[in-house]
Amino acid sequence: MPKASFKARLNEIIFGTEPGAGRNFDIFLMVVILISVAALFVDSISEINQKYGEYLFAAEVLFTLLFTLEYAARIYCSPNRKAYIFSFYGLVDLLATIPTYLSFFIPGAQHLLVIRIFRVLRVFRVFKLLHYMSEANVLIRSLNSSRRKISVFLISVLTVIVVFGSLMYLVEGPKNGFTSLPRSMYWAIVTVTTVGYGDISPRTPLGQFIASIAMITSYAIIAIPTGILSAELIQESQRAMSSRKCDSCQKFGHEKESNYCKHCGEKLTPPYG
Repeated sequence: MPKASFKARLNEIIFGTEPGAGRNFDIFLMVVILISVAALFVDSISEINQKYGEYLFAAEVLFTLLFTLEYAARIYCSPNRKAYIFSFYGLVDLLATIPTYLSFFIPGAQHLLVIRIFRVLRVFRVFKLLHYMSEANVLIRSLNSSRRKISVFLISVLTVIVVFGSLMYLVEGPKNGFTSLPRSMYWAIVTVTTVGYGDISPRTPLGQFIASIAMITSYAIIAIPTGILSAELIQESQRAMSSRKCDSCQKFGHEKESNYCKHCGEKLTPPYG
């Protein structure tokens, strides 16, 4: 087989997504990625590591050699090597192999291989799921529109945390575990976010009163980001409706899923994006 034909065929298999060799290769690759990540999780269990650690490490070396060969093949057959190497997938493909080689010099570095799971994102490309990304774009636009409100909210929450942390440091002091302002602010963060680890707790009546106020305050503010984002999502949905126009009667206000005009009954042009 001529070199050019072999390179083109390899490109079709590795980068192709159509039914056949290209899709089968990507499906096989994703299965291997999931197996390698599962082996990494299993290896982190001390009992299993003690019994089968050498076998799991050998399997990881084998996986890494396979992914290294695949990465080299992608560079070889890519029509634009520089674009692939510095693309998101290219960087992830590279980072998915480096930790195993580092583990020969830095013990435990192989656990960084968890980044390999990002390679599974190719499922959106392989199974033609990219059209679902339009729904994700609605969420991204909503987050972008509400970023200033959320920023103000986070600054307000930070101020509340500093106030409660400072009060608890003054009231409880080092003898009750509040050894510094950062330590007290850590307690305030845990309390205001309603996590409540319980590793630090107030002992004095005044400290417990302040803690109660902090807990009540947390319930008052915890729903604010949800309300901000919900409002933006509603507005984004309304903007999408107002942008759909009927070609027949020239009226707006149709939902994205609508197929017919609610005013004249004519068939609507399918929405894009």
